[in-house]
Amino acid sequence: MKYGLIGEKLGHSFSKEVHNKLFDYDYELKEIPQNELDLFLKQRAFKAINVTIPYKEKVIPYLDFVSDIATEIGAVNTVVNKNGKLYGYNTDFWGLKSLIQKNGVSLKDKKVLILGSGGTSKTAFAVANSLGAKEVLRVSRNKKDGFITYEDTFKNHTDTQILINTTPCGMYPNIDVSPLDIKCLENLEGVVDAIYNPLRSKLVCDAQKRGIKAVGGLYMLISQAVVAAEKFLDTNIEPQKTDAVYKSILNQKQNIVLVGMPGSGKTTVGKLLAEKLELEFLDTDDLITEKYGNITDIFKTKGEAVFRTYETEVIRRLSAVGGKVIATGGGAVLRPQNTDLLKRNGRIYFLDRPLESICATPDRPLSSNREDLEKLFNERYDIYRNCADRHIISNGTETDTVNAVLEDILK
Repeated sequence: MKYGLIGEKLGHSFSKEVHNKLFDYDYELKEIPQNELDLFLKQRAFKAINVTIPYKEKVIPYLDFVSDIATEIGAVNTVVNKNGKLYGYNTDFWGLKSLIQKNGVSLKDKKVLILGSGGTSKTAFAVANSLGAKEVLRVSRNKKDGFITYEDTFKNHTDTQILINTTPCGMYPNIDVSPLDIKCLENLEGVVDAIYNPLRSKLVCDAQKRGIKAVGGLYMLISQAVVAAEKFLDTNIEPQKTDAVYKSILNQKQNIVLVGMPGSGKTTVGKLLAEKLELEFLDTDDLITEKYGNITDIFKTKGEAVFRTYETEVIRRLSAVGGKVIATGGGAVLRPQNTDLLKRNGRIYFLDRPLESICATPDRPLSSNREDLEKLFNERYDIYRNCADRHIISNGTETDTVNAVLEDILK
Protein backbone atom coordinates (compact mmCIF):
# COMPACT_ATOMS: atom_id res chain seq x y z
CA MET A 1 0.00 0.00 0.00
CA LYS A 2 1.08 3.60 -0.59
CA TYR A 3 -1.20 5.47 1.79
CA GLY A 4 -3.88 4.28 4.15
CA LEU A 5 -5.25 3.58 7.59
CA ILE A 6 -4.34 0.59 9.74
CA GLY A 7 -6.36 -0.73 12.65
CA GLU A 8 -7.89 -3.94 13.92
CA LYS A 9 -11.47 -3.15 12.82
CA LEU A 10 -12.27 -0.42 10.30
CA GLY A 11 -15.90 -0.97 9.35
CA HIS A 12 -16.79 2.38 10.93
CA SER A 13 -14.15 4.45 9.13
CA PHE A 14 -14.74 7.45 6.84
CA SER A 15 -11.00 8.04 6.37
CA LYS A 16 -10.82 6.86 2.76
CA GLU A 17 -13.53 9.31 1.66
CA VAL A 18 -11.89 12.14 3.59
CA HIS A 19 -8.41 11.63 2.14
CA ASN A 20 -9.78 11.15 -1.36
CA LYS A 21 -11.39 14.59 -1.08
CA LEU A 22 -8.16 16.16 0.17
CA PHE A 23 -5.87 14.73 -2.52
CA ASP A 24 -6.21 12.29 -5.38
CA TYR A 25 -4.01 9.54 -3.98
CA ASP A 26 -4.60 5.85 -3.42
CA TYR A 27 -5.70 5.54 0.22
CA GLU A 28 -6.57 2.12 1.61
CA LEU A 29 -8.27 0.82 4.73
CA LYS A 30 -6.19 -2.09 5.99
CA GLU A 31 -7.41 -4.21 8.87
CA ILE A 32 -4.44 -5.87 10.57
CA PRO A 33 -4.81 -8.57 13.24
CA GLN A 34 -2.62 -7.93 16.27
CA ASN A 35 -0.37 -10.89 15.48
CA GLU A 36 0.47 -9.40 12.07
CA LEU A 37 1.32 -5.86 13.16
CA ASP A 38 4.98 -6.66 13.83
CA LEU A 39 5.60 -7.98 10.31
CA PHE A 40 3.72 -5.11 8.66
CA LEU A 41 5.76 -2.44 10.44
CA LYS A 42 9.09 -4.23 9.94
CA GLN A 43 8.45 -4.55 6.20
CA ARG A 44 7.77 -0.79 5.93
CA ALA A 45 6.02 -1.34 2.60
CA PHE A 46 4.10 1.95 2.60
CA LYS A 47 4.69 5.64 2.04
CA ALA A 48 2.52 6.94 4.87
CA ILE A 49 -0.25 5.64 7.10
CA ASN A 50 -2.74 6.71 9.71
CA VAL A 51 -3.09 4.53 12.79
CA THR A 52 -6.21 3.84 14.84
CA ILE A 53 -7.47 1.56 17.63
CA PRO A 54 -5.68 -0.37 19.09
CA TYR A 55 -2.27 0.48 17.59
CA LYS A 56 -1.60 4.16 18.43
CA GLU A 57 0.78 3.17 21.23
CA LYS A 58 1.98 -0.14 19.82
CA VAL A 59 3.57 1.42 16.70
CA ILE A 60 5.95 3.64 18.69
CA PRO A 61 8.77 1.08 19.25
CA TYR A 62 9.08 0.65 15.46
CA LEU A 63 9.64 4.35 14.76
CA ASP A 64 12.96 6.08 14.10
CA PHE A 65 11.62 9.51 15.03
CA VAL A 66 8.67 10.63 17.15
CA SER A 67 7.53 14.27 17.24
CA ASP A 68 7.65 16.18 20.51
CA ILE A 69 3.85 16.28 20.84
CA ALA A 70 3.51 12.57 20.09
CA THR A 71 6.30 11.79 22.59
CA GLU A 72 4.63 13.87 25.28
CA ILE A 73 1.26 12.23 24.64
CA GLY A 74 2.61 8.73 24.18
CA ALA A 75 0.49 7.99 21.11
CA VAL A 76 1.04 8.17 17.35
CA ASN A 77 -1.66 8.22 14.70
CA THR A 78 0.39 9.25 11.63
CA VAL A 79 3.50 7.51 10.33
CA VAL A 80 5.53 8.69 7.33
CA ASN A 81 8.17 6.56 5.62
CA LYS A 82 11.07 8.82 4.62
CA ASN A 83 13.68 6.82 2.73
CA GLY A 84 13.13 3.75 4.87
CA LYS A 85 12.97 5.58 8.20
CA LEU A 86 9.64 5.87 10.01
CA TYR A 87 8.56 9.23 11.43
CA GLY A 88 5.66 9.35 13.89
CA TYR A 89 3.29 12.23 14.62
CA ASN A 90 0.10 12.85 16.57
CA THR A 91 -2.30 14.78 14.37
CA ASP A 92 -5.23 13.83 16.63
CA PHE A 93 -4.03 16.57 18.99
CA TRP A 94 -4.76 19.25 16.39
CA GLY A 95 -7.96 17.52 15.31
CA LEU A 96 -9.46 17.36 18.80
CA LYS A 97 -8.34 20.87 19.66
CA SER A 98 -9.93 22.19 16.45
CA LEU A 99 -13.19 20.33 17.20
CA ILE A 100 -13.44 21.85 20.68
CA GLN A 101 -12.60 25.37 19.56
CA LYS A 102 -14.77 25.23 16.43
CA ASN A 103 -17.83 24.38 18.53
CA GLY A 104 -17.20 26.89 21.29
CA VAL A 105 -16.76 24.39 24.13
CA SER A 106 -14.66 26.21 26.73
CA LEU A 107 -12.37 24.09 28.91
CA LYS A 108 -10.66 27.00 30.65
CA ASP A 109 -10.82 26.65 34.44
CA LYS A 110 -13.23 23.70 34.09
CA LYS A 111 -13.26 20.24 35.60
CA VAL A 112 -12.82 17.81 32.70
CA LEU A 113 -13.53 14.08 32.69
CA ILE A 114 -12.01 11.93 29.93
CA LEU A 115 -13.51 8.49 29.30
CA GLY A 116 -11.05 5.85 28.06
CA SER A 117 -7.44 4.82 28.53
CA GLY A 118 -6.11 4.39 24.99
CA GLY A 119 -4.11 6.64 22.69
CA THR A 120 -6.96 9.09 22.04
CA SER A 121 -7.46 9.43 25.80
CA LYS A 122 -3.84 10.50 26.15
CA THR A 123 -4.36 13.00 23.36
CA ALA A 124 -7.48 14.39 25.04
CA PHE A 125 -5.55 14.80 28.30
CA ALA A 126 -2.89 16.88 26.53
CA VAL A 127 -5.52 18.96 24.69
CA ALA A 128 -7.51 19.65 27.86
CA ASN A 129 -4.40 20.88 29.65
CA SER A 130 -3.37 23.01 26.68
CA LEU A 131 -6.81 24.70 26.77
CA GLY A 132 -6.48 25.66 30.41
CA ALA A 133 -8.61 23.07 32.19
CA LYS A 134 -8.54 23.41 35.98
CA GLU A 135 -8.65 19.67 36.67
CA VAL A 136 -8.43 16.75 34.24
CA LEU A 137 -9.39 13.21 35.26
CA ARG A 138 -9.22 10.05 33.15
CA VAL A 139 -11.69 7.23 33.65
CA SER A 140 -11.03 3.55 33.05
CA ARG A 141 -13.06 0.43 33.66
CA ASN A 142 -10.19 -0.92 35.75
CA LYS A 143 -8.41 0.76 38.64
CA LYS A 144 -4.85 1.72 37.68
CA ASP A 145 -2.34 4.49 38.27
CA GLY A 146 -3.44 7.85 36.98
CA PHE A 147 -7.07 6.78 36.45
CA ILE A 148 -10.30 6.75 38.36
CA THR A 149 -13.04 4.18 37.86
CA TYR A 150 -16.60 4.74 36.71
CA GLU A 151 -17.70 3.99 40.27
CA ASP A 152 -15.41 6.78 41.50
CA THR A 153 -17.03 9.11 38.99
CA PHE A 154 -20.55 8.46 40.28
CA LYS A 155 -19.45 8.83 43.92
CA ASN A 156 -16.98 11.71 43.87
CA HIS A 157 -17.01 13.59 40.59
CA THR A 158 -20.60 14.47 39.80
CA ASP A 159 -19.46 18.12 39.63
CA THR A 160 -17.73 17.44 36.30
CA GLN A 161 -18.31 20.28 33.84
CA ILE A 162 -16.84 18.93 30.58
CA LEU A 163 -16.97 15.31 29.40
CA ILE A 164 -14.76 13.95 26.61
CA ASN A 165 -15.38 10.42 25.33
CA THR A 166 -12.48 8.60 23.68
CA THR A 167 -13.88 5.07 24.03
CA PRO A 168 -15.49 3.24 21.07
CA CYS A 169 -18.68 2.75 23.12
CA GLY A 170 -21.58 3.92 20.94
CA MET A 171 -19.70 3.56 17.66
CA TYR A 172 -21.31 1.91 14.62
CA PRO A 173 -22.76 -0.71 14.56
CA ASN A 174 -23.50 -0.58 18.32
CA ILE A 175 -25.19 2.82 18.25
CA ASP A 176 -27.72 2.24 21.04
CA VAL A 177 -25.22 2.31 23.91
CA SER A 178 -23.45 5.07 25.82
CA PRO A 179 -20.25 4.87 27.88
CA LEU A 180 -21.80 6.81 30.75
CA ASP A 181 -25.22 7.81 32.05
CA ILE A 182 -24.85 11.58 32.32
CA LYS A 183 -27.88 12.02 34.59
CA CYS A 184 -25.58 12.04 37.61
CA LEU A 185 -23.44 14.90 36.24
CA GLU A 186 -25.51 17.81 37.46
CA ASN A 187 -23.02 20.55 36.49
CA LEU A 188 -22.29 19.21 33.01
CA GLU A 189 -22.10 21.98 30.41
CA GLY A 190 -20.20 20.43 27.50
CA VAL A 191 -19.75 17.00 25.86
CA VAL A 192 -17.18 16.15 23.21
CA ASP A 193 -17.27 12.67 21.65
CA ALA A 194 -14.45 11.46 19.40
CA ILE A 195 -16.93 9.07 17.75
CA TYR A 196 -17.98 10.27 14.27
CA ASN A 197 -19.97 7.23 13.11
CA PRO A 198 -22.80 7.76 13.95
CA LEU A 199 -22.60 11.50 13.46
CA ARG A 200 -24.34 12.00 16.81
CA SER A 201 -23.70 9.23 19.32
CA LYS A 202 -26.22 8.35 22.00
CA LEU A 203 -24.02 10.24 24.45
CA VAL A 204 -24.21 13.38 22.31
CA CYS A 205 -27.97 13.04 21.82
CA ASP A 206 -28.54 12.52 25.54
CA ALA A 207 -26.60 15.69 26.30
CA GLN A 208 -28.37 17.75 23.65
CA LYS A 209 -31.75 16.71 25.06
CA ARG A 210 -30.67 18.31 28.31
CA GLY A 211 -29.71 21.50 26.50
CA ILE A 212 -25.99 20.81 26.94
CA LYS A 213 -23.61 21.79 24.17
CA ALA A 214 -22.47 18.48 22.67
CA VAL A 215 -20.55 17.56 19.50
CA GLY A 216 -19.50 14.41 17.69
CA GLY A 217 -16.08 13.75 16.23
CA LEU A 218 -16.48 14.32 12.49
CA TYR A 219 -14.73 17.70 12.50
CA MET A 220 -11.90 16.14 14.52
CA LEU A 221 -11.53 13.43 11.88
CA ILE A 222 -11.35 15.98 9.07
CA SER A 223 -8.96 18.33 10.90
CA GLN A 224 -6.51 15.60 11.85
CA ALA A 225 -6.67 14.19 8.32
CA VAL A 226 -5.70 17.60 6.91
CA VAL A 227 -2.61 17.74 9.16
CA ALA A 228 -1.82 14.10 8.33
CA ALA A 229 -2.08 14.76 4.59
CA GLU A 230 0.34 17.68 5.00
CA LYS A 231 2.78 15.24 6.61
CA PHE A 232 2.14 12.60 3.93
CA LEU A 233 2.95 14.91 1.04
CA ASP A 234 5.17 17.51 2.76
CA THR A 235 2.85 20.33 1.74
CA ASN A 236 0.56 22.99 3.20
CA ILE A 237 -3.23 22.98 2.90
CA GLU A 238 -5.28 26.16 2.98
CA PRO A 239 -7.31 26.46 6.24
CA GLN A 240 -10.62 26.81 4.37
CA LYS A 241 -10.08 23.35 2.87
CA THR A 242 -10.87 21.79 6.26
CA ASP A 243 -14.33 23.35 6.41
CA ALA A 244 -15.05 22.55 2.76
CA VAL A 245 -14.19 18.86 3.17
CA TYR A 246 -16.10 18.70 6.45
CA LYS A 247 -19.24 20.11 4.83
CA SER A 248 -18.90 17.76 1.87
CA ILE A 249 -18.50 14.65 4.04
CA LEU A 250 -21.31 15.76 6.35
CA ASN A 251 -23.71 16.17 3.43
CA GLN A 252 -22.63 12.79 2.07
CA LYS A 253 -23.06 10.94 5.38
CA GLN A 254 -26.03 12.73 6.95
CA ASN A 255 -29.62 11.56 6.53
CA ILE A 256 -32.21 14.16 5.61
CA VAL A 257 -35.25 13.23 7.70
CA LEU A 258 -38.67 14.69 6.93
CA VAL A 259 -41.37 14.75 9.61
CA GLY A 260 -44.83 16.26 9.66
CA MET A 261 -48.53 15.59 9.35
CA PRO A 262 -49.95 12.97 6.98
CA GLY A 263 -50.50 14.75 3.68
CA SER A 264 -47.84 17.42 4.29
CA GLY A 265 -45.85 16.39 1.21
CA LYS A 266 -43.03 14.45 2.85
CA THR A 267 -42.86 11.75 0.18
CA THR A 268 -43.08 14.13 -2.79
CA VAL A 269 -40.55 16.54 -1.31
CA GLY A 270 -38.31 13.67 -0.25
CA LYS A 271 -38.13 12.19 -3.73
CA LEU A 272 -37.26 15.57 -5.23
CA LEU A 273 -34.58 16.17 -2.61
CA ALA A 274 -33.07 12.73 -3.15
CA GLU A 275 -32.88 13.36 -6.88
CA LYS A 276 -31.16 16.72 -6.46
CA LEU A 277 -28.74 15.48 -3.80
CA GLU A 278 -28.14 12.14 -5.56
CA LEU A 279 -29.10 10.23 -2.43
CA GLU A 280 -31.30 7.19 -1.88
CA PHE A 281 -34.92 7.92 -0.96
CA LEU A 282 -36.77 5.76 1.55
CA ASP A 283 -40.26 6.06 3.00
CA THR A 284 -40.82 4.37 6.37
CA ASP A 285 -44.48 3.60 5.61
CA ASP A 286 -43.49 1.90 2.35
CA LEU A 287 -40.90 -0.21 4.15
CA ILE A 288 -43.42 -1.20 6.83
CA THR A 289 -45.87 -2.25 4.10
CA GLU A 290 -43.20 -4.29 2.31
CA LYS A 291 -42.27 -6.21 5.44
CA TYR A 292 -45.47 -6.39 7.49
CA GLY A 293 -48.37 -5.79 5.09
CA ASN A 294 -50.98 -3.09 4.51
CA ILE A 295 -50.86 -0.41 7.21
CA THR A 296 -54.66 -0.01 7.45
CA ASP A 297 -54.97 -3.77 7.94
CA ILE A 298 -52.29 -3.71 10.65
CA PHE A 299 -54.24 -1.05 12.54
CA LYS A 300 -57.49 -2.99 12.20
CA THR A 301 -56.20 -6.45 13.08
CA LYS A 302 -53.27 -5.79 15.42
CA GLY A 303 -53.75 -2.26 16.69
CA GLU A 304 -51.68 0.90 16.75
CA ALA A 305 -49.22 -0.34 19.38
CA VAL A 306 -48.08 -3.20 17.14
CA PHE A 307 -47.77 -0.83 14.18
CA ARG A 308 -45.59 1.53 16.25
CA THR A 309 -43.31 -1.37 17.17
CA TYR A 310 -42.93 -2.24 13.48
CA GLU A 311 -42.23 1.42 12.76
CA THR A 312 -39.48 1.60 15.40
CA GLU A 313 -37.76 -1.49 13.99
CA VAL A 314 -37.73 0.04 10.50
CA ILE A 315 -36.42 3.35 11.83
CA ARG A 316 -33.72 1.58 13.84
CA ARG A 317 -32.44 -0.12 10.71
CA LEU A 318 -32.58 3.02 8.56
CA SER A 319 -30.94 5.27 11.12
CA ALA A 320 -27.82 3.17 11.64
CA VAL A 321 -26.35 4.32 8.31
CA GLY A 322 -26.38 7.79 6.76
CA GLY A 323 -26.59 9.15 3.23
CA LYS A 324 -30.35 8.89 2.65
CA VAL A 325 -33.46 11.03 2.41
CA ILE A 326 -36.07 9.56 4.75
CA ALA A 327 -39.78 10.41 4.74
CA THR A 328 -41.39 9.30 8.00
CA GLY A 329 -44.98 8.45 8.83
CA GLY A 330 -47.02 11.16 10.50
CA GLY A 331 -46.82 9.52 13.93
CA ALA A 332 -43.20 8.38 13.81
CA VAL A 333 -42.02 11.05 16.24
CA LEU A 334 -44.62 10.18 18.88
CA ARG A 335 -42.11 7.74 20.33
CA PRO A 336 -39.07 9.62 21.71
CA GLN A 337 -37.03 6.51 20.93
CA ASN A 338 -37.69 7.02 17.21
CA THR A 339 -36.56 10.63 17.34
CA ASP A 340 -33.39 9.59 19.17
CA LEU A 341 -32.64 7.01 16.49
CA LEU A 342 -33.34 9.40 13.62
CA LYS A 343 -30.99 11.98 15.11
CA ARG A 344 -28.02 9.58 15.24
CA ASN A 345 -27.18 10.19 11.59
CA GLY A 346 -29.93 12.59 10.60
CA ARG A 347 -30.97 16.20 10.45
CA ILE A 348 -34.71 16.44 11.06
CA TYR A 349 -36.87 18.84 9.05
CA PHE A 350 -40.45 19.58 10.09
CA LEU A 351 -42.49 20.29 6.96
CA ASP A 352 -45.12 22.60 8.43
CA ARG A 353 -47.98 22.65 5.96
CA PRO A 354 -51.06 24.71 6.99
CA LEU A 355 -53.94 22.58 8.21
CA GLU A 356 -56.28 24.03 5.59
CA SER A 357 -53.96 22.69 2.88
CA ILE A 358 -54.01 19.11 4.18
CA CYS A 359 -56.70 16.69 3.08
CA ALA A 360 -58.13 13.84 5.12
CA THR A 361 -58.09 10.57 3.15
CA PRO A 362 -59.69 7.19 3.91
CA ASP A 363 -56.39 5.30 3.54
CA ARG A 364 -54.95 6.98 6.66
CA PRO A 365 -56.16 5.08 9.75
CA LEU A 366 -55.88 8.01 12.19
CA SER A 367 -56.90 10.88 9.90
CA SER A 368 -59.56 9.49 7.60
CA ASN A 369 -61.89 12.42 8.23
CA ARG A 370 -61.56 16.15 8.84
CA GLU A 371 -62.36 16.01 12.54
CA ASP A 372 -59.67 13.38 13.25
CA LEU A 373 -57.17 15.26 11.09
CA GLU A 374 -57.64 18.49 13.05
CA LYS A 375 -57.37 16.59 16.33
CA LEU A 376 -54.08 15.00 15.23
CA PHE A 377 -52.74 18.35 14.07
CA ASN A 378 -53.35 19.96 17.45
CA GLU A 379 -51.95 16.99 19.37
CA ARG A 380 -48.78 16.63 17.33
CA TYR A 381 -47.80 20.15 16.28
CA ASP A 382 -45.57 20.90 19.27
CA ILE A 383 -43.98 17.45 19.06
CA TYR A 384 -42.98 18.11 15.45
CA ARG A 385 -41.54 21.50 16.33
CA ASN A 386 -39.61 20.30 19.35
CA CYS A 387 -37.98 17.31 17.65
CA ALA A 388 -36.90 19.13 14.50
CA ASP A 389 -33.49 20.60 13.81
CA ARG A 390 -35.11 22.92 11.27
CA HIS A 391 -38.69 24.17 10.92
CA ILE A 392 -39.72 24.60 7.26
CA ILE A 393 -42.89 26.57 6.56
CA SER A 394 -44.40 24.64 3.66
CA ASN A 395 -47.17 26.90 2.38
CA GLY A 396 -46.02 27.12 -1.24
CA THR A 397 -45.25 24.55 -3.92
CA GLU A 398 -43.26 21.37 -3.38
CA THR A 399 -40.40 23.06 -5.26
CA ASP A 400 -40.46 25.94 -2.78
CA THR A 401 -40.21 23.48 0.10
CA VAL A 402 -37.38 21.57 -1.58
CA ASN A 403 -35.45 24.79 -2.12
CA ALA A 404 -35.93 25.81 1.54
CA VAL A 405 -34.47 22.48 2.72
CA LEU A 406 -31.62 22.69 0.20
CA GLU A 407 -30.78 26.21 1.33
CA ASP A 408 -30.36 24.94 4.88
CA ILE A 409 -28.32 21.89 3.85
CA LEU A 410 -25.94 23.77 1.57
CA LYS A 411 -25.43 26.96 3.61
